[in-house]
Amino acid sequence: MAESIYKIPVSEAFDTSLERGKECPFCRLYNMLEENELEIILGGAMMEPDIRIRTNKQGFCHDHYSKMFTRKNRLGMGLILESHLNQLREEMSNAAVDLVKGKGGAAIKRAEELKDSCYICKRISSNFEKMFETAIILYEDDPEFPKKAQKQPSYCIPHFTRFLSCAKDRLNKKKYSEFHARVAEPFFHYFDSLRGDVSHFCNKFDYRYDAEPWGNAKDAVERSIYFLTCGMSEEESNKK
Repeated sequence: MAESIYKIPVSEAFDTSLERGKECPFCRLYNMLEENELEIILGGAMMEPDIRIRTNKQGFCHDHYSKMFTRKNRLGMGLILESHLNQLREEMSNAAVDLVKGKGGAAIKRAEELKDSCYICKRISSNFEKMFETAIILYEDDPEFPKKAQKQPSYCIPHFTRFLSCAKDRLNKKKYSEFHARVAEPFFHYFDSLRGDVSHFCNKFDYRYDAEPWGNAKDAVERSIYFLTCGMSEEESNKK
């Protein structure tokens, strides 16, 4: 079964999040996949003709261009960009003429395609979906995994809903009901705790609460953004 190769990283992500007492395990898995793809694309892979064909066609999103840039491999980025720009220039050679004539044209359509296209995002998306499927397989096959799933510090909202959706597609009604109860417990416990922390954060800007300790409220805004969008990087998470 293809998902078997993901069993170890999925199980380890759940273990690590449990040990650290923070972070959605699926955010950890996403960060791992992203880190791997960034390492690969700026390594030997960028010289492989079949990969260069795909990166020329798909390009990268702003976020992944930025993350590649921070890795200081400017030559690697330069080579990727040189090839990508040269191909785009050839494909869009008639863009200016099309614009003057008020036509859409193939060149403008090509530019529109790049808005939502990213080689790294596509690679991650394919593998990340298998992580959710593998987690459900582990839930069914590993007697310890349901306990891990229930004891997680929390799941961010996007990954919680995706986890539930995947489970609903794969589990029977009775098993899904049990699964939902287990994963909803840490999710809503953290949800309510976070709401309290955000309220306390806001109260601390009122002089009447000057004497009150901050408790866990100091980073409530950052944690809320992460919870709502799974938007915290591994680097940011490690700072907490």
